[in-house]
Amino acid sequence: MNPQLINPLKVSEIIGVSIGTLAVWRSTGRYALPFIKIGSKVMYRLSDVNAFIEQRMFAHTGEF
Repeated sequence: MNPQLINPLKVSEIIGVSIGTLAVWRSTGRYALPFIKIGSKVMYRLSDVNAFIEQRMFAHTGEF
């Protein structure tokens, strides 16, 4: 298995939130967006980011 890892900057560009917001989500568990810690470096699997987006697809506001 060789997952494509991306850094928080790329994730912030993909989902449209700041790097700081991602840091808050990691520390508080606000959203379940899995991340990988390698030393002091934080990385995300592209597949997890895509799944995160897919889980937030709604047809209307009554669905949440």
